[in-house]
Amino acid sequence: MICVFFGNRDTPDSARNVLYDTVSKLITERNAVEFYVGNNGNFDRLVLSVLKELNNKYPYIKYYIVYAYLPQKDGENFLHTIYPEGIENVPKRFAIDFRNKWMLTRADIIVTYIRNKFGNSYKLSVLAAKKGKTVINIYQNNS
Repeated sequence: MICVFFGNRDTPDSARNVLYDTVSKLITERNAVEFYVGNNGNFDRLVLSVLKELNNKYPYIKYYIVYAYLPQKDGENFLHTIYPEGIENVPKRFAIDFRNKWMLTRADIIVTYIRNKFGNSYKLSVLAAKKGKTVINIYQNNS
């Protein structure tokens, strides 16, 4: 079972507890073992911190940061990272959209933090639901 994450860049840190509980249940109750997350914004940062913590508790899970662009920082750690095949041919302005759709095609479950019915995360959640994927919006549980 593969789980991916899409959410608002400005997701508050207070969402971390609901996120932790949601991902824990996906591991223990739905047999989720592989997780993909981007690297743009606070939601992705929160997801990554939860996945690192849960990997200590459940060492059999795998998690990956999926890059839209190759990192430019010196000394960047490439442990737990994926760069989607074919993205090198995508113009930079479309790279995040390409990455997100690449993640979506692999997903069984999508966990989101979406407050409004607009924006890329919302569009991806609607597309996921149309494709019959399970979509869990933790914003509803965090308000």
